[in-house]
Amino acid sequence: MNYFYLIIIFIFGLCIGSFISCLIWRLHEKKTVLGRSMCPKCKHKISWYDNIPLFSFIWLQGKCRHCKKKISWQYPVVEFITGVLFIIAWYLHIDLDFSLFTVHSLLLFRDWIFIFILVIIFIYDLRWYLILDIITVPAMIIALAFNLYLGYSWQNLLLAVVIGGGFFLLQYIASRGKWIGGGDVRLGVLMGLMLGYPNIIISLMLAYIFGSIIGIMLLIIGKKKMSSEIPFGTFLSIATIITLFWGVEISGWYLSLIY
Repeated sequence: MNYFYLIIIFIFGLCIGSFISCLIWRLHEKKTVLGRSMCPKCKHKISWYDNIPLFSFIWLQGKCRHCKKKISWQYPVVEFITGVLFIIAWYLHIDLDFSLFTVHSLLLFRDWIFIFILVIIFIYDLRWYLILDIITVPAMIIALAFNLYLGYSWQNLLLAVVIGGGFFLLQYIASRGKWIGGGDVRLGVLMGLMLGYPNIIISLMLAYIFGSIIGIMLLIIGKKKMSSEIPFGTFLSIATIITLFWGVEISGWYLSLIY
């Protein structure tokens, strides 16, 4: 393993994670994505040396230099997790040829873009119980273009879209929008375009397993009630990333239990 590449990719992932948190805040506040970062509390422009991913949070002891208000733990956590996910994606492709613009280099680049999109969906749905069309709809086009170029057949992707989107659409119609929202339907379509068939099925199974486990735990400790809303997009995002990384291995393990 080349540790120099590992460090560079981790730093790159930290920077992307920092941008993700900034983008999420600006989307929620309906602000332009352009311009310098500012403290959400005192609105003071943040200097570059106070905006170094992970390091600045530690150096400032989690507080704004100017107003001394606490900086959300979301920032270092998202930065760190994104860095780790970027390393995992790279590590899983470490034995491939990474000459510029080859299929293999584009495969890694595709995975990084998918991680970027899914982390945004995860955080936004976790905080505000909303899956933004401004993220999912362009992401559908990006996922379709990448996977068609990388060798997926349109029939495979169409089947995955029907399974992913149709699964949630039926629930939406049956419950008249009470069980899930339209954002979940569109996320199901996006998952199909990202994963293809049969990985979309694995991802849906994982999402419901994770959702059930966490839901039961929250009920037990009294944090949720049976009628409480659950940000299911968070579980779908996690399941999609796991399937993106290890879908083939999970499928093989599952089939080995059956046969």
